[in-house]
Amino acid sequence: MTIESSLVIFDCDGVLIDSEVLSMQSWQHLLETYEVSISAEYFISNFLGKSMQHVEQQVQHDFGLTVTAQIKDEFHILLKEAFAKHLMPTPEITNLLSRLKVPYCLATSSSPERTEYALSCTGLSQFFTDNIFTRSLVKNGKPAPDLFLYAAEKMGVTPKQCIVIEDSPAGIDAGIAANMQVIHYTGGSHLKDMPTKHTTTFSHWDSFIQAYPMLVSD
Repeated sequence: MTIESSLVIFDCDGVLIDSEVLSMQSWQHLLETYEVSISAEYFISNFLGKSMQHVEQQVQHDFGLTVTAQIKDEFHILLKEAFAKHLMPTPEITNLLSRLKVPYCLATSSSPERTEYALSCTGLSQFFTDNIFTRSLVKNGKPAPDLFLYAAEKMGVTPKQCIVIEDSPAGIDAGIAANMQVIHYTGGSHLKDMPTKHTTTFSHWDSFIQAYPMLVSD
């Protein structure tokens, strides 16, 4: 993979920002008020990397609870408060972004509003302006490949020229389905040093830099 032909596609939650534990805690707290209890394992299996539409359908299917507009508003309020107080970028991601010599972008299942707020809270907005792609831009969310394929097209590269960095099973499956090289990032608080299968795994951004020295400046 050459510098001229590479694109790095980052997921946001759990990759650029260490947000998944905050999201899980917000969902757990909120759903408990509706007499629904979810474990960390359930969250990772059913919510991680998925769109709000998928979460709504999953909760309805598994617990018979309709995720109304009020519930979604309550969740976003809780999450925004948690982000404002506790959200951090993943360790050393700023160093990596400032040193990348190849084009990069963000492709996330989150909404544009949540994504922009999260980037603002963590000081990462400077790295992402017109290179943000969200679930709202495509018909099918992850694990379908639509979002990654859309991002690659808009960034002017082919799928085989892309490196996808993901933390969730849905995102990993989406990257594989898009015929892109996939890296499983496990450095977030929710997946610390978690083993994985079928893909390259890094838990520290220094490991990415060491593995792809041609993509970063000294």
